[in-house]
Amino acid sequence: MVKNNLNEFEVIRTYFARQPLARPDVVLGIGDDAAVLEVPAGRQLVVSTDLLIAGVHFPENTAPAAIGHKALAVNLSDLAAMGATPAWFTLNLSLPQADPAWLDGFCRGLFALAGTYNVQLVGGDTARGPLTIGIQICGLVPSGQALTRAGARPGDRIYVTGTLGDAALGLLCVQGKIELPAAQRAQVFERLNFPLPRVAAGERLRGLASACIDISDGISADLGHVLEASGVGARIELPRLPVSPAYAGAFATLGWAPALAHGDDYELCFTIPASREPAFRRVSGELGVACSYVGDIEAEPGLRIVDEHGRDYRPPAAGYDHFRADQRS
Repeated sequence: MVKNNLNEFEVIRTYFARQPLARPDVVLGIGDDAAVLEVPAGRQLVVSTDLLIAGVHFPENTAPAAIGHKALAVNLSDLAAMGATPAWFTLNLSLPQADPAWLDGFCRGLFALAGTYNVQLVGGDTARGPLTIGIQICGLVPSGQALTRAGARPGDRIYVTGTLGDAALGLLCVQGKIELPAAQRAQVFERLNFPLPRVAAGERLRGLASACIDISDGISADLGHVLEASGVGARIELPRLPVSPAYAGAFATLGWAPALAHGDDYELCFTIPASREPAFRRVSGELGVACSYVGDIEAEPGLRIVDEHGRDYRPPAAGYDHFRADQRS
């Protein structure tokens, strides 16, 4: 019989301490007051954290395996944007109850992705409360080679990986706001629930990209962060934005807004100086994902978006913002 009244320490021992990964640089992991980790010589530590809340970052009825996957994926995406190689993470988990079936599914999604990227859980905390997942992730990058938001310069070309807007379509389907054929629904649900962090692309862009950011809140908002940090402007062309066949089929109803501003894409947006363009083209096939040129960095501040006729386009929203009244759950 499955025990349904697990205490905090039983949850940790049963579901998190016995994980299927043990890195040699973890001197001391789960089970003590803190982890002890070896940072190799010539490497810098890159640290990021994200918080996922039921009903805000994912629908309440999302499958636990998808929640486990996405909680780690969004953090891996931050490391990808910095050009870092994943190493370790901690997990803070608030649960309404210690449900073994839910925990089994959550751990299955979490540790499957952790194994893919050789990133080990080394500690954390559990508590009773609303379903909330907080992950802090650590990665390694050769000293002085981290990608940042602050290096873009006029004349640099702007690229994005993958396609934009599919996660937004998935959420709109969940909310009953659009209908898609079954096969396309499955594709956009996969993008919404199981995003693929572009870790290999981020690592390969070290020394090539002048600036990089992951697209979590929509390209119009996230590229805006690059422009602000770099003190430049940009012009992007709508016809160049990469979208999937599912998005193209729904375009007449949705227009460009989901691809520009709805977020949850977890693709990379990066800039390549003209002097590095030949080198980038030579290695672009090694990034593990297609890359699309979407515009250029300019000296004049601000983001300009133009349509297929060169006319200015203003998106209906600037990007996801947790504290905007119409985006609170």
